[in-house]
Amino acid sequence: MLIFTILLDGIAYGMVLFIISVGLTVTMGLMRVVNLAHGAFAMLGGYLASVMIRHYGIPYVPAAFLAAIACGALGGVAELTIYRPLYRKGELAQVLLTFGLIFISIAAMTLIFGPRPIDESMPKWLEGLVDVGFRTYPTYRLFLIGVGAALALALWFIIERSLFGARLRAAVDDPGMARAVGINVNLLFTLTFVGGCALAGFGGAIGAGILPIDPFYALRYLVLFLVVVVIGGLGSFRGSLAAALAVGIIETAGKYLVPQLGSFLLWIIVFGLLLWRPNGLLPAKTAS
Repeated sequence: MLIFTILLDGIAYGMVLFIISVGLTVTMGLMRVVNLAHGAFAMLGGYLASVMIRHYGIPYVPAAFLAAIACGALGGVAELTIYRPLYRKGELAQVLLTFGLIFISIAAMTLIFGPRPIDESMPKWLEGLVDVGFRTYPTYRLFLIGVGAALALALWFIIERSLFGARLRAAVDDPGMARAVGINVNLLFTLTFVGGCALAGFGGAIGAGILPIDPFYALRYLVLFLVVVVIGGLGSFRGSLAAALAVGIIETAGKYLVPQLGSFLLWIIVFGLLLWRPNGLLPAKTAS
C-alpha cells in the first residue's frame, strides 16, 4: 500500500504547489511579467493567516480567505505602482527588481516576526485521521487535495470558458486590437495580477503544514515554483496543474523510495523533461 500513500502525499503536496504557482503561470505566461517575488505573496498569506488565527481568534478557513484578499489587494497596488512601469523595460529589469523585492520581504518579515518558522495554526478538525480504506490518512492532506481540485475546476472555467478568460487571451495576443474593440487592457492585467497574488496568499496560508512559513520562504521555494511554471508550459493552466502534481509525486516518491538521493532525483527528471519538451508538458496555444 506504499504506492497509494506516495500518491496521496504527492498529490496533496502538488496541490499546494499548484495553488501558489498557477498565479505565476498566468503572470509570466500570459501577461509576460517575470515576477520572481511571487513567493513573497504566499509567505505573506501564511503570516497574515497565522496572526488572524492566533491573535484575533478568526477561524482557519475565513483567515485563509482574508489573507488571500489582503495579498490580492497588495498585489493590485504593487502592479499599479511597481510592476506596470516595468512592462516595457524588458525581462532583465523585471528580474532585478522582483528579485530585490524578495530580499526586502525577507528583511521585513525577519524584523516583524523574527527569523524562526511560525508554528502551524491548524484547527482541531484538520488534526485527525480519516479511514480511506487501505489505511487511515491525515485529514489535513485530504483537505488540501479537495481544495486544490475545487480551485482547479473553478480556474479552468474562468480561464478557458469565461468571457474574462477570452478577453485576457485577446489582450495578451494583440493589446492594440483588444483596446480597439473596447477592452480595458490595463484593468484586465491588474485584475489578473490581483487574482494571481490572492491565490499565492491563499496557498501560502493553507499550505503552511507542508511548506512551512519563515522569512526565507520566498527565496527557498522560488526555484520550485518556477519549475512548475516552466515544466507545465508558460501560460498553460492545464500544464501548471500537471506539472505541480508531477513534481509533488516525484519528490515524494524520491523521499520514500530513495531517501539517500533526497530531492536530487527531482532535478534529474526535470532536466530530462526540459530536454524532451523544452516548451513544457502542455504548452499554451498562444505560446511561441
